[in-house]
Amino acid sequence: MSKIKHLMGISGGKDSAALAIYLYDKYPNLPITYYFCDTGKELDETYQLVKNIELYLGKKIVKLTAEEPEQAGKNPFDFYFDAFRGYLPSTQARWCTAMMKLLPFEEFVDDKPSISYVGIRGDEDREGYISRQSNIQSIFPFRKNIWSVDVINKILDFKNRSAIADFYSGQLNGNLLDRSVNIVLEPTQYDYKNKEATKRNRKERLDRLLNIDVVAFNKVVFNYLKETNYPLANEVDFALLENEDVLVRDDIFRILEESGVGVPDYYQKKEFKVNGLTGEYARSRSGCYFCFFQQKIEWIWLYEQHPDRFKQAMQYENKKEGFTWNQKESLAELINPSRIEQIKLDHIKRAGKEKSAQSDYLLDILDETEGVGCSACFI
Repeated sequence: MSKIKHLMGISGGKDSAALAIYLYDKYPNLPITYYFCDTGKELDETYQLVKNIELYLGKKIVKLTAEEPEQAGKNPFDFYFDAFRGYLPSTQARWCTAMMKLLPFEEFVDDKPSISYVGIRGDEDREGYISRQSNIQSIFPFRKNIWSVDVINKILDFKNRSAIADFYSGQLNGNLLDRSVNIVLEPTQYDYKNKEATKRNRKERLDRLLNIDVVAFNKVVFNYLKETNYPLANEVDFALLENEDVLVRDDIFRILEESGVGVPDYYQKKEFKVNGLTGEYARSRSGCYFCFFQQKIEWIWLYEQHPDRFKQAMQYENKKEGFTWNQKESLAELINPSRIEQIKLDHIKRAGKEKSAQSDYLLDILDETEGVGCSACFI
């Protein structure tokens, strides 16, 4: 019987959907609770995906909202939009993330030691959600390195080198042990004027250890965690310690298609014509239909594919003068026919330059902002 909660968030996007299927299939004995933070402003395709996953898992996905909106009888976004006096969320004030994603999740967890499984792929160079609460620990099953950056920093901290070297002696021997211990004992190269250089050095050391033996590294980390306050300190064993899978974008679509859950319709590219040219557009992310991280071409996609939703997004802009979803451009300006034409032509030009890398779902082009989006949407 697990002493901790095992949690996995469904965002409505491809990666979290595939992770739910992956964990259910590969680790059926993990007592995972699946949840969905409902903002009340998702596309219908998102809600359909949640239903499809429920059918595949054979269990309900818990819907989370913060208590205040429920008590007020409002959907979460409208409640907090009013509470913030009509200020739209933005990159400078991401109250949507804090209030509609993180708050209900952390209220749901309470003080119970918990593992949060996060669907960041092996071909992504970004870190995911790390809770402010010490009782929540993130695990990344799709990556070669399943551990969060805070754990890795401790493992590679020079002051822990002796303990880590000792843990390795219980996992490896001979040349593999010598190589691993030598890496562990290397002095960390800190460059206080260049944090990126320090980060690269740490990543290089991590990669070398993983390349020697992933399972041994995982078991060393697990043994170290037994002496900490991390949630996994409460467990005798952990199923993912021997996981050496690295899943990339193509694997995600394969899982969704082979499972029968399917790929959300908003990832499917749609054809458009402008000035005698033919282009294609799609949506690159799940989440609120008016997410301010959307690219211009995605707003045009929304305007043409979901005109009612686009109109609703415009209505929010009209409630407070000077506030727009896009910096320096309102949605009314965005859908001026000449502006639409220019956005589409720019997109076709850009797509042509990157055609050699283009995927069936246009994500090689549209997905470039994914790493800076709402990390909580990928919990």
